[in-house]
Amino acid sequence: MKSIILLSTLAIWATTLNASSPKELVEKNCASCHILTVPTPEMLPTLKAPAMEAVLFHVKEALEDDKKVKAFMIDYAQYPDIKKSVCESNKVAKFGVMPSLKGKVSPEDLEKIVEYLVDAYPTKPFVSMLKEMLTNDKLSSLKNSPFLMNQSALPHLTKILMENWEKGTLNLSDEQKQKLLVVRKETMSGVKRIKKALSGLQGEIIEMTVEAEPREKIKPLVDKVATLKAEGTMIHIKCLQDSVAILTDEQMELLLPFW
Repeated sequence: MKSIILLSTLAIWATTLNASSPKELVEKNCASCHILTVPTPEMLPTLKAPAMEAVLFHVKEALEDDKKVKAFMIDYAQYPDIKKSVCESNKVAKFGVMPSLKGKVSPEDLEKIVEYLVDAYPTKPFVSMLKEMLTNDKLSSLKNSPFLMNQSALPHLTKILMENWEKGTLNLSDEQKQKLLVVRKETMSGVKRIKKALSGLQGEIIEMTVEAEPREKIKPLVDKVATLKAEGTMIHIKCLQDSVAILTDEQMELLLPFW
């Protein structure tokens, strides 16, 4: 009897000694693809998968509370599917869908991993860095905008659609996709043509201004810039209206909750 108790005690000790901490489980099962630190710009071209900081940022942004986040992550880790993804579709296209952990990680360990990730990420430095990047991107897009109007009330719907293209929650039909791709092609070709023309004109205006050319000589070029930007704005409005006509009210609610 004593020997049985002794063996049982030794077995429990062995299990305890061999048990991995949640952090170790994450490093063992996740770190080969997802980096666990705040990514630097130099790292981005070589990443095999989104950084764990970015994964948790997007999942927490998309879902309402930690309980839903944990349930989503446990399900997705076992049954990954592009239609379940909460990341932008262009990121899914770049990295692909993660391999399933079902059968590779026990349900108990998977719960520990998810608990740890939800508690640890995203960190304040990453959120701060991301907000700064988004601000810089917004300023850059305004500086190089081919449009007269740059208001959030006139969103770039074709861009938002591409970010959500394969999401199951959006549920675009094949017919909708075909029509929306035609709208996108027409919009992008028109905007690209205008941006090219604007680049040359704006460079010329800057040069003439620096060289103190008379304003009367500069004005015709400024008028051309205004005309091109007005044309670009109408292309933007047409894209928005054509896209809205293709989408259902439910899809619009998902893409633009405050539209």
